[in-house]
Amino acid sequence: MLLVADIGNTQTHLGVYDGKDLVLSWRLSTRATDTADELLISLRTLLANDLEPLLIHAVAVASVVPALSGEWRVAAQKLSGSEPLLLTHETAVGFSCSYATPEEIGADRIADALAAVEFYGAPVIVVDFGTATNMEVINKEGAFVGGIIAPGLVTSTNALFDAAARLPRIDIETPPQVIGISTKTAVQSGLTYGEIDRIDGLVRRVFDELGYEAPVIATGGLSRRVLKLSQTITDVNDNLTLEGLRLAYERALL
Repeated sequence: MLLVADIGNTQTHLGVYDGKDLVLSWRLSTRATDTADELLISLRTLLANDLEPLLIHAVAVASVVPALSGEWRVAAQKLSGSEPLLLTHETAVGFSCSYATPEEIGADRIADALAAVEFYGAPVIVVDFGTATNMEVINKEGAFVGGIIAPGLVTSTNALFDAAARLPRIDIETPPQVIGISTKTAVQSGLTYGEIDRIDGLVRRVFDELGYEAPVIATGGLSRRVLKLSQTITDVNDNLTLEGLRLAYERALL
């Protein structure tokens, strides 16, 4: 079985594949100080609850946390007994890119692009809701041409509360109307509707620059919260990054 790991700044999304089937998945908090031994213990404990750890024969990793990339490489090698795939623009077979500096593209963005083209065709746009809200743009020819990186919803929320001492911390929820009738609903409106309108506005600008429209796929922990509100997002795939890692591993074997 294949273990895939999407290591983000805030969360780590793990999945176990049996062939093409995702049989297990977890979302955990990312700890940038973890050592390889600590990661290995955590993985073995986690897997032991649902699966015999010895069944993991390979690991594919997408990391945007440089301090953890090497630690994950060591932990993955010890867990599976084989060298893991560390996803980059150089190891991603079939990743077409016209980006000026491909070495700067985050591994999660590469995984998203691989999976999006595989499942939705080209052109396609991915909106990945994480610590940052990433938008990946793939043109008609299937090439990654660039994208947009903005503060994520939780990041914006924390920044607002840290900077405005009088604002109470509240849960991120969508109020029933745009005009807030209390401080709480006013803040919720600004955060949720503001995020959606920013995304829809950017997507429309991307369409204008491309000269054509494309499916827009949302992924990431907060993606389902915005689907009903957005006017441009056409589908949600919570496991898009994991699927991209699986594809990258399978293609590396060919």
